Amino acid sequence: MTYQEILERARTCIGPYCKACPVCNGLACKNAVPGPGAKGIGTGFIRNYQKWQELCVNMDTICAGGPADTTLSLFGQTFALPVFASPVGALTLHYGDKLNDLEYNELLVSACAENGIAAFTGDGTNPAVMEGAVQAIEKNHGHGVPTVKPWNMETVEQKMALVRRAEPFAVAMDIDAAGLPFLKNMTPPAGSKTVEELKTIAGWAGKPFILKGIMTVNGAEKALEAGASGIVVSNHGGRVLDQCPATAEVLPEIADAVGGKLTIFVDGGIRTGMDIFKALALGADAVLIARPFVTMVYGGGAEGVRVYVDKLRAELADTMAMCGAHKLSEISRSMIFRA
Repeated sequence: MTYQEILERARTCIGPYCKACPVCNGLACKNAVPGPGAKGIGTGFIRNYQKWQELCVNMDTICAGGPADTTLSLFGQTFALPVFASPVGALTLHYGDKLNDLEYNELLVSACAENGIAAFTGDGTNPAVMEGAVQAIEKNHGHGVPTVKPWNMETVEQKMALVRRAEPFAVAMDIDAAGLPFLKNMTPPAGSKTVEELKTIAGWAGKPFILKGIMTVNGAEKALEAGASGIVVSNHGGRVLDQCPATAEVLPEIADAVGGKLTIFVDGGIRTGMDIFKALALGADAVLIARPFVTMVYGGGAEGVRVYVDKLRAELADTMAMCGAHKLSEISRSMIFRA
């Protein structure tokens, strides 16, 4: 199947909220919650996408020839692309009943591993969600990143004990999930965490600890103080707080402040290989992508993941070649044009 054919198939089974749009930019779903949209009037999701599109790249083909190397080494692993599938939860609530969280994580972890990248798995109020994610990662020899929501400390400790069983190469917490509207007043409770609490959680992880949901230099510095090995510059896809800046807007100053001290991922509105190039040029080491992987899985299963990964790889390699970068480390901020 082609990418477009997979999108068309997804539209037959992903409703009623997500439209599997030709361009996943937040305009059609806006504030559809439940659904893939955002709180308030839905500007966060839209702004994330738009700000990547406003950036241009500087073409320069007066350079040595040769293929572009898109591989990334991270946390003792080598990946075909600087791309990871972002954690997604409550699949049935937001995307329809074709797949539940356990089925989605099982398929996604395996398909990502087969195609040279890795998936961050989601979490949920149902303990079976994390149990299923751990089983999927364990089955794929630790090739995945279990992502624990910021539950109360007792629950987090229990979850961390569970995820260690899978021997993942890293463990994450999506601290930005503290603002998800569908987690309000739920059991177990979820909410923000102090630096001291995060130090304890990083110790429980027993692996490189990635803190997802950083949107300021101050937040990045607190993550570093808490013992995180990496951060994800993310506002949960624009879902948790309306009228936030886009991740593309805050990434450069965060990278300038903690680049080299923390591995920096960025999430939110990234859709193409050219977007990935822009993110790396602004200081990210890698990117996370969420909603497009959902539509690919709903429309094409494991084949959908393969088709999307191949598309991203070809787009990134082409952009690198046209801008004079032969490996990821050669991508620099000078390759970005900002009016």
